[in-house]
Amino acid sequence: METLETPKAGVVVLVPFPLQGHLTPMLQLGTILHSRGFSIVIAHTQHFNPPNPTNHPEFTFFPISDGLSGRDTSSTGNFLEIISAINTNCIQPLVKCIMMNKLQGQIGCIIYDSLMYFVDDVAHQLKLPSIFFRATTALYMQSYYAVLALEEKKMLPLPAESQLQEPVPELHSILRYQDLPISVSSKISKTLIEFIKNFSNIRSSVAVIWNSVEMLDHSALQQLQHQYQVPCFPLGPIHKLSPSPSQTSLLPEDTTCITWLDKHAPKSVLYVSLGSLATMGDKELVETAWGIANSGQRFLWVVRPSSVNGSDWIECLPDGFAELTRERGLIVKWAPQKRVLAHWAVGGFLSHCGWNSTLESICEGVPMICRPCFGDQMMNARFLVHVWKMGIELGKVVERESVEKAIRMVMVDELGNEMRHTAVEMKGKLELSVRKDGSSYRSLDELVEFIISLIHTQKMN
Repeated sequence: METLETPKAGVVVLVPFPLQGHLTPMLQLGTILHSRGFSIVIAHTQHFNPPNPTNHPEFTFFPISDGLSGRDTSSTGNFLEIISAINTNCIQPLVKCIMMNKLQGQIGCIIYDSLMYFVDDVAHQLKLPSIFFRATTALYMQSYYAVLALEEKKMLPLPAESQLQEPVPELHSILRYQDLPISVSSKISKTLIEFIKNFSNIRSSVAVIWNSVEMLDHSALQQLQHQYQVPCFPLGPIHKLSPSPSQTSLLPEDTTCITWLDKHAPKSVLYVSLGSLATMGDKELVETAWGIANSGQRFLWVVRPSSVNGSDWIECLPDGFAELTRERGLIVKWAPQKRVLAHWAVGGFLSHCGWNSTLESICEGVPMICRPCFGDQMMNARFLVHVWKMGIELGKVVERESVEKAIRMVMVDELGNEMRHTAVEMKGKLELSVRKDGSSYRSLDELVEFIISLIHTQKMN
């Protein structure tokens, strides 16, 4: 166990969920709060994707037993079981961690990822204030409430497939039933309904933090602020509020791709990455590969070893692909994505549209080719294409012709130039949000004052 240094403004405990898309913004939030004078403790799962403490020497790390040693945590198919196990197994270890390290009298609050909902019970037990952290948009959370409402009204499953194209009541008019994070064309299990209720409930949390932005999420933020009746702090894009870049990747980043990008002309390279979790079958890999090859465009393609079902890495690429694209393409296992998107050579991004990737792409003014897979990705893609006008979407069935066409539209055609212009305008608006007097900057100031008030209240008690 590490020893906690003498607190500065006070101690804030962060409890991230151990997936890349959740861990990254939580660690970035820690960096921001540390720069504002707080001592940061990271209470993290011991076996499932633990962060590397050497990347954040300014934090204190405490592993908590998760009971997942030796268990397969690589498949997206068993995530509900893993989430349930973590929320059962980690209760007492977190209590013990706080008590053994004599943190109880020093902690100002515990900020926990919404998937780590057990933390609120621990905080209540120890008489500590908890703050609910959402790594995505308020609209995404609203969509779960919409699913619960539809289930309660016994409107699910939808009786006809054609209804999937219809707008969802009480959500943004652009969102259809097929854009919801849960399939509503078949019966939803009681286990999944229970998960949605746990995931959506802020319980006794005294505030909510969002990695979202007023300009992108205004209506949903307002509605949930009214529903929750506690302060809400939209801080997005969190990585832009951080005073210094921090290493948050669970996978080793291949930085040689930056040197490779340096050799190319502005806006001439397509960046391709489906994130840290999405997978594809052999057929989709082959169709994507030929679409990229036939487009004639330069590309940087992230192919994780685990991203192609049943393969070690790129042995499933079609014969002839490497020879055809050797002079204009580079494939890596993982890339420093924020640096890649900020590079002058990158002119487009073929993405799964996870929220971190979406925010990072908007922040750098890079138009997107949308290949959503699950969760909030369908909603993000829908907004990128139809509301923010800086993306085009591939069909559900990925074919080489559609991939080639989409790449050419973004990288070569006039439509791509128009989307790039729109993306640059959105980039400017996001930059304003994190500057002094911007909406996210003001929200951060208010959060800091709120946490300080919690610390003062506890001292008085």
